[in-house]
Amino acid sequence: MRDDELARATALREAGERDEAREILLGLAARHPDDAEVAYQTAWVHDALGLEAEAVPFYVRALAGVGLSAEDRLGAFLGLGSTYRVLGRVAESLETFDRGLAEFPDDAGLRTFRAMALYNAGRAREAVGALLTVIAESDRAGGYRRAIAYYAENLDETI
Repeated sequence: MRDDELARATALREAGERDEAREILLGLAARHPDDAEVAYQTAWVHDALGLEAEAVPFYVRALAGVGLSAEDRLGAFLGLGSTYRVLGRVAESLETFDRGLAEFPDDAGLRTFRAMALYNAGRAREAVGALLTVIAESDRAGGYRRAIAYYAENLDETI
């Protein structure tokens, strides 16, 4: 029953029927308060509906629980960190991204969203350096990889 309802709610969310998905997920979350996967999907649908503040406790519950796949755990870190940032809770956003990066140190998405939070924290130079590092490590850097990596650390250097 739980698996069928969860699959139905996820399919509804993916089909754009978010309000209906939310109703199913809220019921599941009430019946399965310790289920990390249900909490994650419930957080996600709240985010998709623009209900960021309501998503937070579900993300927190998802990350505190066990049983999420690595992909969903990464998604929960990204979702919670981004949601905190949107809500203006920048310190919590950075803490969440740092926790995520402790588990997924090479994830470009976490590093990019963390850079946005750094910018919101008034740490623009650090944010740009972090973004340059992500670019330098990507396939998009081309023949400029060394230069971009250098300036990620030496951004203020000019001739």
